[in-house]
Amino acid sequence: MRSIYLLLVLWVLPGSALAGEAPVRFGLTAVVVTENLRFLDQWSEYLESKTGREVELVMRRSYRDVMKLLDSGAIDFAWICGFPYVQKREPESVQLLSVPIYRGKPRYHSYIIVPKDSPYKRFSDLKGKIFAYSDPDSNSGYLYPITLLAKRGENPATYFRQTFFTFNHAETVQAVSEYYADGGAVDSYIWEYLASFRPEVTEKTRIIKKSPSFGFPPIVSRLGLDANTVNSMKHALEHMNRDATGKALLSQLKLDGFGDYPDSLFNEIRVMANQVQIDADDLPVPVTE
Repeated sequence: MRSIYLLLVLWVLPGSALAGEAPVRFGLTAVVVTENLRFLDQWSEYLESKTGREVELVMRRSYRDVMKLLDSGAIDFAWICGFPYVQKREPESVQLLSVPIYRGKPRYHSYIIVPKDSPYKRFSDLKGKIFAYSDPDSNSGYLYPITLLAKRGENPATYFRQTFFTFNHAETVQAVSEYYADGGAVDSYIWEYLASFRPEVTEKTRIIKKSPSFGFPPIVSRLGLDANTVNSMKHALEHMNRDATGKALLSQLKLDGFGDYPDSLFNEIRVMANQVQIDADDLPVPVTE
């Protein structure tokens, strides 16, 4: 399948740590849509200017890969999804830092999409068809659609004729637009982002179901990180909308800013995770098509 975005396995800024301190490592996944490395360069430079620390941006293919880095202490911060955030860990290794604000709210949706000219109008029409998930730890790209099936008494393992994971919401949209899948589940933020910058892709798809709103994929910090580092990064993120450079970067992300919100913002996701009784360690990771 043709890739429409460059996804780095690992990208870091060169150079020694600022002020003789170890660099701060910030994990990212495909929750961030970007076509060029220059944006990542500009964002890390901005965060460095605000925190006084070198900032290394570390890209990984899946949420699970990023969570493993957080658990091991290999990275300090990460932009993850609400589903891995609410999963139980013993001992707990992360804490909520900040939440992106999208179209005035710290919330987003899951979209169930199909090819534009397909005959399918309802989620139930996709029974026995080919379905694309985004990531096995994605709320919008996996947890929501399998919760829909669980509520109907259906088995996600047998409901569809075939399923696969793209590990990238943009690739899920691409898969559906090019008929690799009859339907797919994607992050509304990513779909709308593509609608703005790559409308030729989203115009080949159609939304047939929109979920209730959920807490937007959060930024977290690892437990045990010193308070000064945590506070400086939180301040840098939540003040981006107060200066011209920060606003320009937010514009590229199509976000209004980052804000301080309670953990309860993710309760709807917790309810779904409990309904399907998923244990993160037991989730399979199928081979990508």
